[in-house]
Amino acid sequence: MSQRGLSLGLFGRFGRSAELRELDKALRSVDLHPNLVPESVKLTTVGLLREHAHDAESAPDSYRAAAEIIAYCMLGADAFVHANDARLALGVERRIEAALDIGTSLDAKLVLLTLHAKLIQPSVVDYFRLEAVSD
Repeated sequence: MSQRGLSLGLFGRFGRSAELRELDKALRSVDLHPNLVPESVKLTTVGLLREHAHDAESAPDSYRAAAEIIAYCMLGADAFVHANDARLALGVERRIEAALDIGTSLDAKLVLLTLHAKLIQPSVVDYFRLEAVSD
């Protein structure tokens, strides 16, 4: 099966891939400006979404779900609640707790991505007792 490549754009002549534009849109929807997320993190996120997709194209909901985890980790609970709402924050916290129990889910990989990229808020690290272990 052939996979389309991701396009970052080159000198403004080639546009970003539809997947990266969709992720940027999802990040904005949870009040995290896409420019605050490094391109390497976005590319990795899209790769993880592809890897965990049930069909050839990731569902639009998967971009939003990934953006929620990334935004919560980058903004911290207080800022995430202020920008969104407490019910959504509680749902994301439950997803993170479940991801930490499983350890191999997409959500767990997204939390780990923000941790290793040093984008995660210290309050999130403390609250969930996260640590990065190097081999």
